[in-house]
Amino acid sequence: MKYLSDIIDGLAFTELQGSVDMEISAVVFDSRKVVPGCLFVAVKGTQVDGHDYIMQAIADGAVAVICEELPARVTGEVDFLMVSNSSIALGIVAANFYDNPSGKLKLVGVTGTNGKTTIATLLYKLFRDMGYKCGLLSTVENQVNGQVIQATHTTPDPVELNELMSEMVDEGCDYCFMEVSSHAIAQHRVSSLKFAGGIFSNLTHDHLDYHKTFDSYLKAKKAFFDGLPSSAFALTNGDDKNGNVMLQNTKAHKKTYGLKSMADYKARILENQFEGLLLQIDGDEVWFKMVGTFNAYNLLAVYAAAMLLDQDKTKILTSLSKLTGARGRFEYIVAPNKIIGIVDYAHSPDAVVNILSTIHDIRKGNEKVITVLGCGGDRDKTKRPIMAKTACEWSDKVILTSDNPRSEDPAQIIKDMEAGVDPAFRRHVLSIADRREAIKTACMLAKAGDIVLVAGKGHEKYQDIAGVKHHFDDMEELSAIFNEL
Repeated sequence: MKYLSDIIDGLAFTELQGSVDMEISAVVFDSRKVVPGCLFVAVKGTQVDGHDYIMQAIADGAVAVICEELPARVTGEVDFLMVSNSSIALGIVAANFYDNPSGKLKLVGVTGTNGKTTIATLLYKLFRDMGYKCGLLSTVENQVNGQVIQATHTTPDPVELNELMSEMVDEGCDYCFMEVSSHAIAQHRVSSLKFAGGIFSNLTHDHLDYHKTFDSYLKAKKAFFDGLPSSAFALTNGDDKNGNVMLQNTKAHKKTYGLKSMADYKARILENQFEGLLLQIDGDEVWFKMVGTFNAYNLLAVYAAAMLLDQDKTKILTSLSKLTGARGRFEYIVAPNKIIGIVDYAHSPDAVVNILSTIHDIRKGNEKVITVLGCGGDRDKTKRPIMAKTACEWSDKVILTSDNPRSEDPAQIIKDMEAGVDPAFRRHVLSIADRREAIKTACMLAKAGDIVLVAGKGHEKYQDIAGVKHHFDDMEELSAIFNEL
């Protein structure tokens, strides 16, 4: 139990009705999770306004409410605190309720369009391998020093974030590595956290369904770096044209990494093949188990961050050379008839280019590349034709299919994708809405040595169709079909 007076420390409120001298059992912003004695924070979300549920929260036992607007009926038995932005307030009270755990960890946030999951996961694996207790907050899964907790969002809400980090503190963790999504930044989910460092991977076309414009998307990412303290580091990809933009107003210690431009941390690709990468990093040649130019950037970002966290260079490179990346990122298997299958999470135009250009660079001869690609429903529609166009330009054959159609008609999503297919490529494109049939068809079209890429879902083990999640795992499907060939 915590007193309300302690929980609202640092909160700028415009009006107070009642006393702050009461015990609070929990901090809640979802009215369905209200428990007796809790503080309810009414947040205006993109789909639902928490202010509509204030009276229900009170009826279910909330004893204090933080809101931007008072309800029509106000009861004297409940404390009301008026604020200008309840999303910001939620972050502050959640952090206070859990004793500000981020300040007791060395918290490193990773943001960017592509690479967030791999960089955060590699950092977690690296520091665990070097003997530290760590936490991980990622799209694939959350971990508290080896204990896996299922992830539902790239970046959890402020209550869950602070609860998870409080568990990390209780477990004796030294570090926490987390993905920081643009949605989380814009919604102030991370504004009350104390970061020891921030990493920027890259910025390309994505999430315009939410941010509306690329400029707004960029500003959301930049806001994360603007908020870093002077005690933190800000590490950016110097080869990305937006890398220096992230550093413009930050108080943090500025550092860059890159393969092409002048940077504080440099690497060069010496060999790139399905078995792995040979890189020269700051003068040392090291063989890594990961594949592709995009992973060279990810590995370099991890190395640079570890150096900035005062780790030994030799230990970093030795441990990093043994590690593999996140699940569903360039995972590949070989069929008995020698067809190569690759599963990857690529779900933006740039990610599709990255994965297909990597395949192009490392294939040895005339192997054909057959790409199975879908786009999610209820998400940025503008990228659909671009992704299809990109896949056609880099593949010998493309099969357009469903991803997570959600509330949309899969046929319409595919039609949106088909709009990006140049007439010259049309005879190389098939449209098969059933994802299982699309993957099977791709495998049937392939011959020994050919490469079948199944893109878009990666680690996900479901398809969201009309609000219902059905079990579906691209790697499971690919493996089962390969065993039948």
